[in-house]
Amino acid sequence: MESVVLTGISLAAFYWVCESFMYFFLAPEANFIHHLLGPDMFETWTRVLVLCIFAIFGSHVQYNFNNRKRAYEKLREQDEKYRTIIENIEEGFFEVDLTGKLTFFNNSVSKILGYSPQELLGMDNRNYTRPGHAKKMFDIMNKVYTTGEPSKVTDFEVIRKDGNTVTVEMNAYLMRDQEGNPSGFRGVVRDVSERLVAEREKRKLEIQLQQAQKMEAIGNLAGGIAHDFNNILMGMQGNTSLMLLNIDKSHPHYDKLKSIENYIENGAALTRQLLGFARGGKYEVKATDLNGLIQKTARMFGRTKKEIKIHTSQLREIWNVEIDQSQIEQVLLNIFVNAWHAMPDGGDLHLMTENVVIDDDFGKPFHTEPGKYVKISIIDTGVGMDKNTQQRIFEPFFTTKGLGRGTGLGLASAYGIVKNHGGFIDVFSEPGEGATFSIYLPASEKEVIEEADTFEQVLKGSETVLLVDDEEMIIDVGQEILKTLGYKVLLAMSGKEALEIYENKKDSIAMVILDMIMPGMGGGETYDNLKLIDPDIKVLLSSGYSISGQAAEILERGCDGFIQKPFKLRQLSAKIREVLDQD
Repeated sequence: MESVVLTGISLAAFYWVCESFMYFFLAPEANFIHHLLGPDMFETWTRVLVLCIFAIFGSHVQYNFNNRKRAYEKLREQDEKYRTIIENIEEGFFEVDLTGKLTFFNNSVSKILGYSPQELLGMDNRNYTRPGHAKKMFDIMNKVYTTGEPSKVTDFEVIRKDGNTVTVEMNAYLMRDQEGNPSGFRGVVRDVSERLVAEREKRKLEIQLQQAQKMEAIGNLAGGIAHDFNNILMGMQGNTSLMLLNIDKSHPHYDKLKSIENYIENGAALTRQLLGFARGGKYEVKATDLNGLIQKTARMFGRTKKEIKIHTSQLREIWNVEIDQSQIEQVLLNIFVNAWHAMPDGGDLHLMTENVVIDDDFGKPFHTEPGKYVKISIIDTGVGMDKNTQQRIFEPFFTTKGLGRGTGLGLASAYGIVKNHGGFIDVFSEPGEGATFSIYLPASEKEVIEEADTFEQVLKGSETVLLVDDEEMIIDVGQEILKTLGYKVLLAMSGKEALEIYENKKDSIAMVILDMIMPGMGGGETYDNLKLIDPDIKVLLSSGYSISGQAAEILERGCDGFIQKPFKLRQLSAKIREVLDQD
């Protein structure tokens, strides 16, 4: 209806213009045609001429008017379409003037910044950026202004109304007025905070996977080295023990032989370090009161490090834990030694224990199951560590002690042993403020069984023992040790050979000393097959290396005991009697 009225008005106006033009052009007072036709005929023919002009040009005027109206409607439809698109896209669209003030933006910009549209309109970018990023914004816009080329930034930080920081990507373009002069900037921004977090997490997982693969490779290498090295040490230890058995302290070689034993023990300690960070498996797992173990280890450490004052007054009543005592003792000693290095002029070492319950939130970063744990805190007053050092202290071969002063295996070994027990280690430190190592071990409902220490005695017997080992060196020295202890000895250098011997002579064999790592049929498979032959068989497991908890698994299946190579003659004598004399 509106268009019809407008069209009528426009055509009437055009008719009036034409008629007025004709009267003016044909001025009746002076025009020859007016005198020739007379007043009435002049007016009649004027109107006819006007109608002819209108007929010729009026349709053209209406056509142009309709075209312009349709173009306007189309432009308005397109404007509405683009406005709807801009308002509904996830990306933020904005326009600013040359001073950086917002002149136009969509809802997404409001959501990203957390301000209402009324608050944002006219706001300067300095209001939602820190000084460093405000300068970065200025540099970007200045480049766009100078070159006329669009620019992109992928890590621009803006501050929301609530104070939280959001990272955005931004594309910026130059706007020009009708004369082609720069009038402002328009751009598109998108919130990439979640994506960056996901990318960082993915990168972290990739690094963890690479680290795990590296540790697995190093662990396999370390395990192989430890196995072979411990067999060599066993040969040395066995022969040394045999020589020491037949001489007294007045013998000229006694001190030298005891020194050899000390060197062997140092070598064995190094292999235990290797096996620790390789997480080579728990051996003899027993319900243990950690307070007693901590006090025993602290006394042993304190005897050699008198410049360190050790405080144990905060050892609380705690739950029992199931641990390999020798391995956890190694963990404690490694951390004590680390604290000693951090206190070169002496200091205090505080030892604390407490019961804690770990929930999902606390245990998740350590990949640990929630539940009851016993926490051991080892606090020193040393030089402390910066954040970079703290992030690397559990890496194998990392050390801050300098060349020749440390292997870099102590804390890596401690970390691996604790992880292998289902626990974790946390550390907190500041430069100059000392360090706190917190060890968490899963609690156990099992009761502690006290055992007598008989390793100082040589216990003998007369039973028949089957010794199974694939190393000729171990067979030779082992046979001689067993005979010295009074036992009759049968030898097997493989699992298959052991089964054949036991099948034929099981009635005379009192027990089997079984090596765990052997080619072909390993110790675990050999043990299971021996149990099929004789469910009541007595077996002492012996090895210098265990992988993936194999030793503990065999012990759980009924194996009677375990002794780790290299062992001394007195240790073996006590273990054999322990197995043979049990009901």
